[in-house]
Amino acid sequence: MTTQETQIQTPDLVFPTDFVWGAATSAYQIEGAVSEDGRGLSIWDTFVRQPGRVVNGEHAEVAIDHYHRYRDDVRLMADLGLGAYRFSVSWPRIQPDGSGAVNAKGLDFYSRLVDELLGRGIDPWVTLYHWDLPQALEDAGGWPSRETSKRFADYAAVVHDALGDRVTNWSTVNEPWCSAFLGYASGEHAPGRRDPAQAVHAAHHLLLAHGLASQAMRAQRADTKIGGCVNLYAITPQTGSEADQDAARRIDGLQNRFFLDALLKGSYPADVLEDLGEMGDFVQDGDLAVISTPLDKLLINYYSRFTVSGTPGGAASAAAAPTDAGSPWVGSEHVSFVEGGRPVTDMGWEIDGSGLEEILRRLVAEYPRIPLVISENGAAFHDVVDADGVVHDRDRVDYIDLHLRTCHAAIEAGIPLEGYFAWSLMDNFEWAWGYGKRFGLVHVDYETQLRVPKESALWYSGTIRRGGLSGPAE
Repeated sequence: MTTQETQIQTPDLVFPTDFVWGAATSAYQIEGAVSEDGRGLSIWDTFVRQPGRVVNGEHAEVAIDHYHRYRDDVRLMADLGLGAYRFSVSWPRIQPDGSGAVNAKGLDFYSRLVDELLGRGIDPWVTLYHWDLPQALEDAGGWPSRETSKRFADYAAVVHDALGDRVTNWSTVNEPWCSAFLGYASGEHAPGRRDPAQAVHAAHHLLLAHGLASQAMRAQRADTKIGGCVNLYAITPQTGSEADQDAARRIDGLQNRFFLDALLKGSYPADVLEDLGEMGDFVQDGDLAVISTPLDKLLINYYSRFTVSGTPGGAASAAAAPTDAGSPWVGSEHVSFVEGGRPVTDMGWEIDGSGLEEILRRLVAEYPRIPLVISENGAAFHDVVDADGVVHDRDRVDYIDLHLRTCHAAIEAGIPLEGYFAWSLMDNFEWAWGYGKRFGLVHVDYETQLRVPKESALWYSGTIRRGGLSGPAE
């Protein structure tokens, strides 16, 4: 079936006419140009230079060269029919030292990108932080320091002042769980520290940074739409045993409730603080009021389900860190992650659309009602370019189709889900995995930088143009 043929079909599952159809990327994974036009050093620039931190010693000095090719990339987005594009701003490109002087060339790049998007009818969704902390701020203490939260609010105000006249939709900190616990507990991500107590402080200060930045941006423009962005997992105990049930409670607490409760209820879960023990003493007066500054929407990154056990044994999960790393599960290091018997992606992540439904229903049942957006959802598979230059990534089509059907069912059930962003628009630098894992709708040849839309890109394009899904689940 051609893309043109898919466009003229009437979908069986119709999405609301104002549903947001998008795709997402992040600055460090795609931009390259790490030493150009006044950009400063980030913690990832430092991290990738350390032996053993990234598979094959790969780095993002060029990545997919989006910094120079953004006009072509935006044209590609328009050709695919995207209504919105979620991208992040590189903090060290704006403030090379993390504070003080602003780099005009860095701001100009994002201003030009926004104008290019708007000129092609694509709504820019800006994420202020996707893990590339300026190295100077890490040297001064990093996210375990409260001062970093204050510097982030200053940076947010700078970017918002420059782009807020054209950008309506903003998110602050992408997946604070990853920045805190992969960056400061397990050491899998930059800056590569392994200090559980500091990781807990980092998690709190990332949330505090979100609240301070939200207040700073709203003070500039009352019409700004601000979202908090969290990565959520459905959690299943391996058995009904007390130990496994407790393991599920613990992982759900640190992964999900720690962040949701703070953002939406203005409190931390008492059981999680008890799990953390002395490490849970980090809140100062007024912090939670700032963190729970009202949101316009909640952005949800969803990929998989965890099956966990509190006892030794069982079939270990195929998902693992690519390099030597400690446990990110502060206070619950004894919990093991086991196979749930579901198909897996190339990352070893289990494919489970029902987990997304579970999360969406839980948000409505347990938290104040708020508009929801799926801000990341996608899968890595072993993509092969055939002799004709085509990538038949049927597994990715099936993955996205499954999750979009879940989204449609949620909307039909009255859940306030307003948009979906596929991760990712293009193949890119996948953090500690380097370039070996491909999430993109668009294939990138890392030597030539040639972009080729995969079968999934053409399928998603047709879905967007139809405004829904046709036929039975594929």
